[in-house]
Amino acid sequence: MCGIIGITSTKPVSSSIINSLKKLEYRGYDSAGIATLLDGKINEVKCEGRVKALETNISKIKMLGTVGIGHVRWATHGVPSTLNAHPHSSESVSVVHNGIIENSTLLKKFLVEKGHKFKSQTDTEVIVHLITEYLKENDLKNSILKMLKKLHGSFALGIIFKDQPDLIVGARRGSPLAVGYGPNENYLGSDSYALKSMTNKITYLDDGEFCILKKNSVEFFDDTGKKVNKSVLELSNEEGDYDKGDYKHFMAKEIEEQPITIKNCINEYIDKINNDINLLNFPWKQNEISSIVLIGCGTAYHSCLMAKHWFEQLTDLDISVDIASEFRYRKNKFKSESLYIFVSQSGETADTYAALDLCNKNKMKTCSVVNVVESSIARDSKFVLPIHCGPEIGVASTKAFLGQMLVLYLFSIKIAFVRGSIDKDKYQTKIKSLLSLADLVKNTLDTDNQIQSACNSFVDAKGSMFLGRGSSFPIALEGALKLKELAYIHAEGYPAGEMKHGPLALIEDGMPVVVIAPRDYYYNKTISNMQEVIARGAKVLLITNKSTDEIFSENIWQKIEVENTDDDLLPFLITIPLQKLAYHSALKKGYDIDKPRNLAKSVTVE
Repeated sequence: MCGIIGITSTKPVSSSIINSLKKLEYRGYDSAGIATLLDGKINEVKCEGRVKALETNISKIKMLGTVGIGHVRWATHGVPSTLNAHPHSSESVSVVHNGIIENSTLLKKFLVEKGHKFKSQTDTEVIVHLITEYLKENDLKNSILKMLKKLHGSFALGIIFKDQPDLIVGARRGSPLAVGYGPNENYLGSDSYALKSMTNKITYLDDGEFCILKKNSVEFFDDTGKKVNKSVLELSNEEGDYDKGDYKHFMAKEIEEQPITIKNCINEYIDKINNDINLLNFPWKQNEISSIVLIGCGTAYHSCLMAKHWFEQLTDLDISVDIASEFRYRKNKFKSESLYIFVSQSGETADTYAALDLCNKNKMKTCSVVNVVESSIARDSKFVLPIHCGPEIGVASTKAFLGQMLVLYLFSIKIAFVRGSIDKDKYQTKIKSLLSLADLVKNTLDTDNQIQSACNSFVDAKGSMFLGRGSSFPIALEGALKLKELAYIHAEGYPAGEMKHGPLALIEDGMPVVVIAPRDYYYNKTISNMQEVIARGAKVLLITNKSTDEIFSENIWQKIEVENTDDDLLPFLITIPLQKLAYHSALKKGYDIDKPRNLAKSVTVE
């Protein structure tokens, strides 16, 4: 993986491909490449590193051709290098690929025995040689069908052919792929954002399908080769503001945007006239659901843990949370009265999609919480709850995390009221509190000076701890994850009450420890746990909310106080200084904040 673009046109396509690859950079990648067709010859340029370097290399030559494919790669097989970058080509075929070919070793052995020679360490190159082999005795369509049947694993493919000067083949199994339509040109892309700069007319391939694009036609086929009709979706013409503006990084901008995105989300869901939460077209009656299973990966998983707390506090439903990559490999006991909620920023997370697909095959009730309503997870869920955050470009999620939590909290309140677990007064009081959340978050953003003064201790530390209890525990996990993702500092999120059962052994003199202790039900217990780490020499950064009550400790290193609000909303505010801590720590270390090493924004492989 990570990003694919293909264009067939009446005019040269290399500059358009480069521009589209730039739009895919936010997904995270380690190398880039492009291949075009000209006069019956495949011209290929690729490099390790950024698209800018690729653009510089292309500018040194005249790379013409009206058909081409491009790729930004996040390594799954083979180290980041020019040789392992996509596209991979033979004399007759060039391929870009997102996903993993699980049987590549066996296929490679088969192909080597037939005389094929491999240049790279990648699994993708077997696709090139398979098609090249089958084209010796088959037409193009049958060669594609035979090749697809041989592949095990997940993939989105873009393929061009030396002898087909007007043609691109796309194929999908597991990884997302879309077709875009334009005047005298058509497009292939792994991301509607990359295509949207050229067209707002999109068709998404379903699993097992492939397509043949020419500049004036598009045909779709199922896995037997039978032609299928597909609908064309018209996306919004609003391009959205993807520019950093005056901010140094997209992440900085996205942190500061959170009051706006919270307000947008609340406006979408809350009817202010009737003081009610709208869940339009919810397809099930309340008595048809007795349990909820929340499923996600990474930051989305942490929002699921947060939602578990709210659902348990507000409803009588049985609630469980699962990591998507574990879910589908267990012997799940599916129950018809369970609602399965899948949380994903991109809506393309491979592990989460696979878990959704398993639930759909077992005819379960499925709901998705996503930022991209055209995504695979959204399209294949029976009900969708968008978070309305707008594009999130920074690989480390910030505003989408708050958006996921907000939608899940809105959902939990509504379900609690509909089921009679809370009365109307409590329901409307919670809605009223939500209406002030955006302003509270805006006030909480003004913590930069305090955070920056704390960063040096984290930057110089060999490790750190983030501790919390109750609703603060998922936020501790998220704070630790952000520091790992951005500043490459070992950080562990842990339940504060569990420290004495092992991790206390890690505490040593001067070790920075973030203690999250809002003045909620768990406050006094958390402060006691804080004393345990202070007694072992830790430097404690305490994050709590404002109060007239004093904190009884003279040994707190630093303290940050967020605004005071309903206990249920404190996690939103406490998240902000943790985001800034990770950001400023990475900034001090000089790291690439928007594109952390080894990570991808949209993880489309298992």
